[in-house]
Amino acid sequence: MSENKLIKQWKQFIQTDASSGIILVFAAVLALIMANSFFSGSYNAFLEFPVSITLGQFEINKPLVLWVNDGLMALFFFVVGLEIKRELLHGQLSQPNQVVLPFLAAIGGIAFPALIYVAFNYQDAVAMNGWAIPSATDIAFALGTFILFGKHLPPSLKLFLLSVAIIDDIGAVIIIAIFYSQELATNSLIVASIGLVVLFIFNRLQLENKTPFILVSIIVWAAVLKSGVHATLAGFAVAWFIPIARDKTRSMSYQIEHSLHPWIVFFVLPLFAFANAGVGLTNVTIGELITPISVGIIGGLFVGKQLGIFITCFIAVKLKLCQLPKDATWIQLYGVCLLCGVGFTMSLFIGSLAFEEQGLAYQTQVKVGVLFGSFISAASGAYLLHKSSKKLLNHKGNNHEQFKKSNA
Repeated sequence: MSENKLIKQWKQFIQTDASSGIILVFAAVLALIMANSFFSGSYNAFLEFPVSITLGQFEINKPLVLWVNDGLMALFFFVVGLEIKRELLHGQLSQPNQVVLPFLAAIGGIAFPALIYVAFNYQDAVAMNGWAIPSATDIAFALGTFILFGKHLPPSLKLFLLSVAIIDDIGAVIIIAIFYSQELATNSLIVASIGLVVLFIFNRLQLENKTPFILVSIIVWAAVLKSGVHATLAGFAVAWFIPIARDKTRSMSYQIEHSLHPWIVFFVLPLFAFANAGVGLTNVTIGELITPISVGIIGGLFVGKQLGIFITCFIAVKLKLCQLPKDATWIQLYGVCLLCGVGFTMSLFIGSLAFEEQGLAYQTQVKVGVLFGSFISAASGAYLLHKSSKKLLNHKGNNHEQFKKSNA
């Protein structure tokens, strides 16, 4: 195969919506292989590699894995903030009738998994810190799976999945801000607040140069990092002060989102998955893996997500508060509900915050629960969607044949 043909095929792969989910899976599998082979020492050394920045008396000194979790994930939440703002102001969440069903579904999809996790861990005060882990949905992974296995399903289902995942992200940001912030440093919070005010002024002055926004945003991130509030929230907050316009050619927000999106899906999230999905299993017993924490996460992702979203949608539709996605059936919707149980990167991220000070044993339980719960959710959702898609395609084919015969 020629080099030009390989490059062409690679470009075609990158341009597909499913590519980001495939690369995420590859990164996670690679991490698992390295963590359980003779490469484990190199893998751990890579994660613990010290990286520091010093400016006078100001210093940030962290291992590489925390630069990924606190730094690069702040960039991810920045892009999430830009996407949410665009959808709320000018996109699919700007119309009230388009918001009701995914909003209620997302609420159910956050509450039910948390309740299932609590049912397994309510007697352990430390384990209870992880109640929010199974409440998250990984947009890239879930959307990639839908595109691969639900090709012939109504587009409204993809829109529903995206809307639920976006609202789910808003919920995750609120949860992180309220429940996973540490002891607050007032001076750092003041600096961050002043930075946000400056960004607001830049916005009102309609500055067209991105540089001032970037420089002040970095200061806000550094201040939030030192404040005790998790640094990723700085990225989400800053996004709301970037100027936006309906015309994409004039929208700084859209231009930044568009330029950063490939870096997020093909670098930031795969690197996060690689840094956080590596579970060392060589010296771990089954009893250490099957714990209330891991079982609570698996149950929350696989059972809580699908039931929470589907039951909430069923009640809302029967009460005539909203309608099913256009041209979709209940069984097709149920397949999408299963996919929402793919927590993966978001669940791993919340897990890293929940048990940040509890050590490797807790993190291992989290990773086992998240990876297994996400896998069975993705596999069952993919199977049901593929079956529904194939049935729909056959039905269309039969109708086409009957039409040809009737006109023969």
